[in-house]
Parts: sequence; structure tokens; C-alpha cells
Amino acid sequence: MPMAEELNPPQLEAVKHIHGPLLVLAGAGSGKTRVITRKIVYLIREQQIAPRHICAVTFTNKAAREMKNRVAEALQGHNSRGLMVSTFHHLGLQILRKDIERLGYRSNFSVIDPGDSLGMVRNLLREANGPSDLAEAIQARISRFKNDGFFPEEAHANDRLGQEATSIYAPYQRSLSACNAVDLDDLILLPTRLLQDHAEARHAWQDRIRYLLVDEYQDSNGAQYHLVQSLLGTRHNLTAVGDDDQSIYSWRGAAADNLHRLAQDFPNLKVVKLEQNYRSTGRILQAANAVIAQNPHLFEKRLWSTLGDGHSIRALRCTNEADEAKQVVSAILRDRFQRQGEYRDYAILYRSNHQARPFEAELRNAHIPYQISGGISFFERSEIKDFLAYLRLLANSDDDPAFLRAVNTPRRGIGNSTLERLGAFAKERNLSLFAALWEDALELPEKAHTALRNFAGWVNLKADEVDKAELIHALQGLPEEIGYLQHLHNEGDEKDAGRRWENIQELLSWMQRLQEQDEGPQTLPEILNRLMLFNVLEREEEDDRDVLRLSTLHAAKGLEFPQVFLVGAEEELLPHRNSETPEQIEEERRLFYVGMTRARFRLTLSLCRKRRRYGQDAHPEPSRFLREIPKEHLDWQGDQNPEEEMDPTAAFARLREMLGKT
Repeated sequence: MPMAEELNPPQLEAVKHIHGPLLVLAGAGSGKTRVITRKIVYLIREQQIAPRHICAVTFTNKAAREMKNRVAEALQGHNSRGLMVSTFHHLGLQILRKDIERLGYRSNFSVIDPGDSLGMVRNLLREANGPSDLAEAIQARISRFKNDGFFPEEAHANDRLGQEATSIYAPYQRSLSACNAVDLDDLILLPTRLLQDHAEARHAWQDRIRYLLVDEYQDSNGAQYHLVQSLLGTRHNLTAVGDDDQSIYSWRGAAADNLHRLAQDFPNLKVVKLEQNYRSTGRILQAANAVIAQNPHLFEKRLWSTLGDGHSIRALRCTNEADEAKQVVSAILRDRFQRQGEYRDYAILYRSNHQARPFEAELRNAHIPYQISGGISFFERSEIKDFLAYLRLLANSDDDPAFLRAVNTPRRGIGNSTLERLGAFAKERNLSLFAALWEDALELPEKAHTALRNFAGWVNLKADEVDKAELIHALQGLPEEIGYLQHLHNEGDEKDAGRRWENIQELLSWMQRLQEQDEGPQTLPEILNRLMLFNVLEREEEDDRDVLRLSTLHAAKGLEFPQVFLVGAEEELLPHRNSETPEQIEEERRLFYVGMTRARFRLTLSLCRKRRRYGQDAHPEPSRFLREIPKEHLDWQGDQNPEEEMDPTAAFARLREMLGKT
């Protein structure tokens, strides 16, 4: 099919803009993924650009896979080898895999997950007699420093928590370096430093990436912004696709003004607006437009649709949380019966995780299958973390968190006091735990010392074996070799042990499939670091079952459903009670807007007259965002129209009328 028949005029304009910076202001449901994929195809097929010179960056592995599959399908036989379509973190990982030795690391570096990172922070606070109860907050602040693009020598803060984080940041980085490890934030920060400080690497990557396309640009943080600038060089062939109305991640470092900075960075910036929505009906869009219009905008846009007006927005007034759950679930059951639809057509969206509990109970009572976004990841299961610890240690023996998990799983008679003495010795000499084991000056109880060195000797032998043999074949027997099956039987019942053993086998199969992909990772360190990105950045496994979705509004971004129930539309829930500044209220409004625009055909809002908070009954006010929806688009249902609660003038007039006053 010719491109002109597939794309509307603004989409086509964005695709055919080849040279120079471009901002595609893409409203919800406006076909931005189609624009990016068609532009990649246009560059390769029509402009004869070599695929290896094109890089598209998005924020989830799932989105990257979808984009790459669409490109391959559209190219219809054209060679796409070398094309880079990845997340920011995966791009950073590729840069570090090639050039990390320039920064003083060894090539077999590990990527540690947030749990191991938190453990390091706790240890450092304990050694410094710092506030260990603030470890998570300090870890988050260090992460924020990195997301803003600051190295330890550049970080500064005026508040107590920030100062504690500043004091821990440098020793934390030294601990990572001693383990030849990086954390997830380093996957963006370190490539930026690399490209800034090493001209040879910078020129090589700028020559490799001549056309850069960045999706969800409004979600980029300071470090990602600097990485993009470092990669662009003087070509400025950037296509930034984003929507300032869907910027909802400031709490994790996203800088919405990155969109606005484009105009300052590139005076010749071209802006194309995608305002035709292909997802939602007219009433949903008109209501969403009215809400988001209350926020200030640098770029004005207004979504429209050719799908007809559709249903009014249903608003359910409920007695309490239990009644809210009953009304929502009853509405789903009635609708599904009438339409003979599927459970996957429905989503219940909420601001905070705790709101899911009454809905879960009611869904179970109604025998409705459901899935909760953000549930336990495959990679968070203890057996998977145990086995990965062994693999990480084989790939990088200096990985201290992996060493500590593997050395006593299964148990080898090595006590905590022994490990503490080993840790203190290693810290004094700035060595990893594994390296410290072989020092003659190390003094430990003989039995424990022998057990530790036997374990370390086995690690060295097994690492050599894995390095020389066919990788997955060499790892197949590892679970039995370490006695893990017996360990599982000792830990739980037969059924549970069998299920956990099967999970390990599935992990090995997954690793093999990963290795067999075109341009897939081949060495153990490469595979493990790729798996780590799946673990942390793609928390949710693919699920094609016919199940209803329960999800926070943040986790629902990028998704769509025929019917959406946006629950808890009350002050202190949405907007959240911690939102006090105008900027925070604006972000909460964007979150409400994102929830509204997930719906294709039917949107239902719900709120309660009474809600239990901190053990007390509270009587919440309707969300201010409800007042911003034009009345003609709302169909109120429930025990009473709350218009007077939302409009103080109307309430006063009614009171005067009741008292017989004019």
C-alpha cells in the first residue's frame, strides 16, 4: 500500500522530514508508533540510508520489539541488519559493551539490580554510622543525581537527606567499581561521560548513529538528554516524538521541559502536530481536551476523532470502597453479558496500589479472571535470583552481591560473622570479596576459610569451563551440580520444589532463545546484562489470556482498552494528597488525562461519599478534575448527583431555597 494512503498529511510530513531537528507533537492515540516505523522504512527504502546508521529509542522493551517487528514487516525483504531499535538503557549498554574499558572497567562488567544497589547503600550507611532507616530514600536521591546527569563531584544538596546522599554517592560508586559493576542509572550516565571525555569513541558513535529517533521524549531525564546531545554531534538529524500532556514521570526524574528545550537548542526546529486520534470516541476526547486545557502549554493542540460522539461519560457515585467495587464489577458483568464480550476488554485504573484490594475481592467473588500490573516478576522469584547469582559470579567473580547470595545457597557452613570479617578485610584493601579470599593476610576460622576457598576454586574452574564450551550446554547441568534441587526440597513441599525447578529450566530456555536471535548476545556477561534489563525495565510478562486488567494509572500509559473504569476520582486520591504545588497538580491532571484517553468506546468514572483512611472514616470531596469536564458529557449515576459538592455557588443557592429565602 502506498505510504500516502496509510498516513494522514501531518504524519506524512513528519515521515518525509529527513534532515535537521524535528519535534512530532503526538497526542494520545494519534499514531506516533506508525510515524516512527514508517520513517525508518522511508529512510532505508526511499532514501537509501544504511540501516546501521539509524537508531530508534523508546522506553520499554515491549515497545522496541513491536517497533522492530513493524519495520521488518513493512520493509518486505529489504535488509535491516544493523538497525538499532532499543530502550535508552539497552543503547547505553551497547555503548558500554564496546567502550567501557576506556572508563577503567573490565569488559565483563555486571549490571546490578535495585535490590543489590540498596544493599550496598545500607552497608555504606552502617559503616558510616548513618541513618540506615533512610537507605531507600538515599538510594532514590542518588538515582535522582544520576538521572539529572550529575557525577559524585557535581552533586550537591541543601536538605539533610540530600546531604546524606551526597556523602554516600562517591563511596557507593567506588564500591560498584570494586565489583566491576554498574547500576541501571549508570547505563545512561557512564556512556554520556564516555562520549564527552573520549573523542575517538564520540566520533565513532556519531558516525554510526546518523539518524536518531526518540519516542516518548517528554519522559526523558537530564542524563538521557545529555546522551542524545552527545550522539547528535553536528548533524542534528533528530526526530523527537512526544506529548507534554502525557508527562507523568517527574517522580522518577523525567524532565518535561526537555521538549521545551528543543526549541532553544535548535532554532531551526520544525514542529509537526498529530491531533487526529484513532482510538477514542468524540465525547471522551472532548472531555479530555477540556480537562487538559487547564494546564499551561508551550505547544497548543486539540485531539479530534472521526469515530463519532459515542457514549456519554458515566459517573458512578458510590457509598464507600466496597460499594464502588460492587458497582464497577456489576457494570462489567452486565455489559459483558449484553455484548458477549471478553474480559480483556475491561480495565480498572486507579491512582495508588492500595485501591486495588476491594476490587480484587469483588472480582474473585464474581469469578472474573484478572491480572494486576506490577505483580511479581518472573525475575523476582527467589529461585531465579539464586540461579542468576551463580551465573553472575561465573561471568564476573568480583560481583559482591552475587557472591553473597551464591556462597550460602545451598548452605556451606559459612556464618555471617565470617562473611563480615571477609567484608571488612576486603574493604580495607579495596578488593572484591572474591579477590580478598586469596590474600595471604586474610585470617578466618580454618573450617570456614577452607569452605570459602573450595567454593571460590569451583567458581574459577566452572567459569573456565563455561568460557570454553558451548554456553547453554555448559550451564544445563549447573542446577544439579550445585545441589539446588535438594535445596528446593529442603525449603518447601514437593509440588513447590517442582514448580521452582521448572522456572529455572524456563530461564535456561529463555537464555538460549535470546542467544539465537539475530545479533543477539553471545557471551554470558552479555546475556546476563540483557536479562537484567528485562528484569527491571519490563516488570510485566506478556499475558494473552482473557483477563481483566487492574492497573495504576502510571502503569497503564501506552495501553488502550475498549472500556475503562477510572476509579477513586476524589480529592487526596486524584489529585494525590502529596500534590501541593501548582506543578504537582498539573502533573496529576496529566495523569487523569492519560487515564481518560486509555478508553476507546466507554469511560466510567467513580467516586465515594465515604472512604476509610488511616483507620478513620473520611468524607472525600469529588476530584477537582470532574469539575473541568463539561456537564453535557457526564451521565451521573448513583445515590445523588454531587453537582452541589462540586459547585459551592449551587450548594449555597439550594440552601437558601430550603430555608425559604430569596
